[in-house]
Amino acid sequence: MPALPKNPNSSSRLLADSAEAERRLLEAEERLREAIEELQRRQRTAASGQHPPCDHADDSCVANAIGNLCQSFLLSYGVRVGIGILLRAFKLARRQSYSSLLDLKQLVSEKDLIVREEACRVGLLFGGFTGSYHALRCLLRKLRKKETPVNAILAGSIAGLSVLALDDSNRRRTLALYLLARVAQCAYNSAKSKNKFHLWGSHWRHGDSLLFALACAQVMYAFVMRPESLPKSYQDFIQKTGPVAAPVYKAVRENCRGSPVDVASISAYLYRRGKSNNVKLEEFPSIIPCSVIHPDKNSCLAHNANAASATFRKTFPLYFSLTFVPFVVLHLQKFMDTPARTFWLAVKGAVRSTTFLSAFVGIFQGVICMHRKIASKDHKLVYWVAGAIAALSVLLEKKTRRSELALYVLPRAGESLWYILVNRHLLPDIKNAEVALFCACMGGIMYYLEYEPDTMAPFLRGLIRRFLASRISNPGSSSNRTASYTYLQTLDAMNKPQLQDNREVETSTPKQYNLESIPGL
Repeated sequence: MPALPKNPNSSSRLLADSAEAERRLLEAEERLREAIEELQRRQRTAASGQHPPCDHADDSCVANAIGNLCQSFLLSYGVRVGIGILLRAFKLARRQSYSSLLDLKQLVSEKDLIVREEACRVGLLFGGFTGSYHALRCLLRKLRKKETPVNAILAGSIAGLSVLALDDSNRRRTLALYLLARVAQCAYNSAKSKNKFHLWGSHWRHGDSLLFALACAQVMYAFVMRPESLPKSYQDFIQKTGPVAAPVYKAVRENCRGSPVDVASISAYLYRRGKSNNVKLEEFPSIIPCSVIHPDKNSCLAHNANAASATFRKTFPLYFSLTFVPFVVLHLQKFMDTPARTFWLAVKGAVRSTTFLSAFVGIFQGVICMHRKIASKDHKLVYWVAGAIAALSVLLEKKTRRSELALYVLPRAGESLWYILVNRHLLPDIKNAEVALFCACMGGIMYYLEYEPDTMAPFLRGLIRRFLASRISNPGSSSNRTASYTYLQTLDAMNKPQLQDNREVETSTPKQYNLESIPGL
């Protein structure tokens, strides 16, 4: 009998290696399945001698497109409404009004839960794209009588017009820039895999953290010095998350620009905090002191610790909702199989993400206070540097999450830079430019999804496939079933009993559960 490892570290390493090996095996099986499906599609094309057959053998093209539109609409609508209801429940629980959690009138009333219009717009965005993409792919197959990457690019680009379901141009611009970052990621991964292009430093272990730090530096600089360059919703989120009041940021901004500080506004703010008699105010101070930034605390250390803990309490419900609700709606079968484990993983992920954000706020405020201890004059670059240093808190997150966070913040930084360049007349202000950019990016995304899926991040690849493949179609009649089809069925049967415990909640993409099987849907 072999001896057990005495060192617990070696045991955990063995478990990690085993989990990594199983993950690679699952990825290999997925790639093999895709290759076999592509082979089957080519065989059917060669046998037909006409236009390539569609993948929905039992439904017409119109029925398939409408069915996918409806189901994607329901999925995205359910995610948005579920997040709103869960956040409302947290709000009621924070007020210690536990009995109201069972009162549907207070929990989901139109007065307190205004998400219906937004949920419909999100549903039309996802549902409209999915339905139109499937319809356009079928139409292009019949018109061009061949299946090429051009079909995917054209269908994705035209279907991208569904972004017009969002009436806010800022949100459309944010989505377009987010997709632009994703397309750039796919293009770089594709070029790197083919040995065509390679960025210096891309092999660095913490390159994703560096990108996140640069993006956060721009965002925090824009929030303090150019808040109008950020979306209003993003401004409000940063303002509510942080411990510094809006009049103080305004005073800091005016001071850095050499303008007179609005003494009346600061005095009114300090009066509301009960500290108006302890602070000497000037129109042209050399620097806004800590006594104005945090009047409630004399100690900077106590203020920063309190800011971090307050941020944790405020943002945990949001992170938990964003983790738990999408997984339940998009992966209902896995949740029904292991509800306790799903809930625990959601709590653990939310605690980790909230800790990262709390540390970010505490470090950012700490750098600002430290600057005031060692310098007598303020400068706008201090807030750029503070954002970059605070971004080091991303090291608290999992390695797989850091690149996702970097690509989430990067569009905000790009949007801020876009606004500043347009405002300075260095870029033309083209109406609906974000719609054209979104359409172009969706064409690129759909090309990489169908022809080079390995270049795409697993989370994004799984999410898009979950919506595009919401209707599970039959592979065809029994007469067309080959050995490769039999292998696929056997492979799926082997994968069904496995719970895949070592895979992350947010990156796993099981597609076994069909919402059509639920009565009423």
